[in-house]
Amino acid sequence: MIIKKAELEAVTAKEHQYPEDNLKEIAFAGRSNVGKSSLLNLLTNRKKLAKVSGSPGKTRTINFYRINDAFRIVDLPGYGYAKVSKSISAAWGPMMETYLEKRQGLIKVIQLVDIRHAPSKKDIEMYDYLRYFGLDGVVVATKADKVSRNEMQKSIRQIRTSLRLSEDDKVLPVSALKKTGHEQLLEEMETLLED
Repeated sequence: MIIKKAELEAVTAKEHQYPEDNLKEIAFAGRSNVGKSSLLNLLTNRKKLAKVSGSPGKTRTINFYRINDAFRIVDLPGYGYAKVSKSISAAWGPMMETYLEKRQGLIKVIQLVDIRHAPSKKDIEMYDYLRYFGLDGVVVATKADKVSRNEMQKSIRQIRTSLRLSEDDKVLPVSALKKTGHEQLLEEMETLLED
């Protein structure tokens, strides 16, 4: 798949702000500071489509990007950042639940984890949550440039074990910095959209 056109369609905090539920959607979830914005910019070949922030926990909304006028990429709020106030953090749960439960066009949520660390308790909870909704199956291990080839295989095994992945579940190592691994992710997205 080649993404030729990508535009921000909606920035939402409430269901009535969502764009019309008329296209397939692939959402991206991950803890704050996992590199979600950098990955979305790499996939869409746009430097500033998703705002990359120096301070984690900035995405506090659900952001809808219209891609090639054919489907949407949906950027879910980052989770697990300690400095975000409790009230904002508490609001994320219902916001995410509403989106995951009610969005007809949602076909998959791709979860991001940092390849350098074992999945956190929040990562495991998130993946269990996605499994509950039947939206699991694809994990992106970000910051793949930060580990050696040997460490990468070890990290992928650890991710598979921690998240209790099945043989069919995919773990795709990606580096936004070195621009590697995203082609496989785009192929996976294309397959999802064709099914």
